[in-house]
Amino acid sequence: MERTLKMTSVNSNWDDFHKKDISEKLPFFTRDGRLYDCLFAQQFDRKLLTSLFKTADALRAITQKKEGMDHAGSLLSHTRAMLYFVQPSTRTFLSFLNACHILGVKTSEIRDTSTSSEVKGESPEDTVRTFSSYVDMIIMRHPTPGFVEKTAWLMNLTNRPVPIINGGSGKDQHPTQALLDSYTLYRSFNGDMDNKKIVMVGDLKRGRTVRSLTYLMKNYKNISLAFVSPEQFRMEPDILEFLKRHNIPFTETGDFRSVMGEADAIYMTRIQDEHDHSGESKAVDYSPFYFRSEHLKLIKKTCVIMHPLPRRNEIETSVDADPRAVFWRQERNGMWARAALIAHIFGADQKITR
Repeated sequence: MERTLKMTSVNSNWDDFHKKDISEKLPFFTRDGRLYDCLFAQQFDRKLLTSLFKTADALRAITQKKEGMDHAGSLLSHTRAMLYFVQPSTRTFLSFLNACHILGVKTSEIRDTSTSSEVKGESPEDTVRTFSSYVDMIIMRHPTPGFVEKTAWLMNLTNRPVPIINGGSGKDQHPTQALLDSYTLYRSFNGDMDNKKIVMVGDLKRGRTVRSLTYLMKNYKNISLAFVSPEQFRMEPDILEFLKRHNIPFTETGDFRSVMGEADAIYMTRIQDEHDHSGESKAVDYSPFYFRSEHLKLIKKTCVIMHPLPRRNEIETSVDADPRAVFWRQERNGMWARAALIAHIFGADQKITR
């Protein structure tokens, strides 16, 4: 996969590049009109999302039979990927691993820096560049905000860049989670994503899933959002400014019951106490932001209940049996959405048909 994008001196200083608006950065991470690096939710426009959803649907259909699975497994059998996940992960890691396997991609993995040369003092940047000597793609989850973007920027300045996919970067971005969440909404609403009210509940300040999904809502018409959270964990101002800039109406409240009846989708989240610096989570009563079985009679018959998982107590397990609870399907959707994305990056999506 040879790089055709010419790098300029304008992009050669990280501090200057990092300060740019995302809209200015995006061309640097594309190739021949396709995503090359997937780093930000803002890289997905409506046309691309629809294309990825159709690819995911086609993969689901053809792989139900051995002949189709064999075909899918041949598409990228010449390709290798590194899964560099140095932050705890179950769903994202396994869905990417199996997405690779569906397409025939051979995988390597590192899930702890103690097993790499970083314990010898090697910089994380050099560690990732080492991976590029052996593989054709790097899929990363890293606890440091912005590190995945910096890695992609650095790789694109080398003579042997490889695509970088952001599998979660600090608490700022999780673009493929937003992709699978949108895919779940797409399937739940039979492809009709317009004219919907999405209610997001919980730790919105530190939840990268809700941040990333919010960015994608600009691609659809007549969307409105309701943010439900404790005062301490309200959505950050940068997201609210984004919504104002794109004329997307939103409300903020601490009263969950007041908005659940209007929702077309309710997106639940857990408290993100892994980001605590001063024990702030322990001071918050999170119980008013739980979805309980008694709430099922208050929501629309067509409403869907989502959660990026893992959950703690935010959704009672008795809710799982309700057909509107789609979070287990949402989890599985991640494998197909991520397979579609990998196929797109390598141009293999054109060989996937029902």
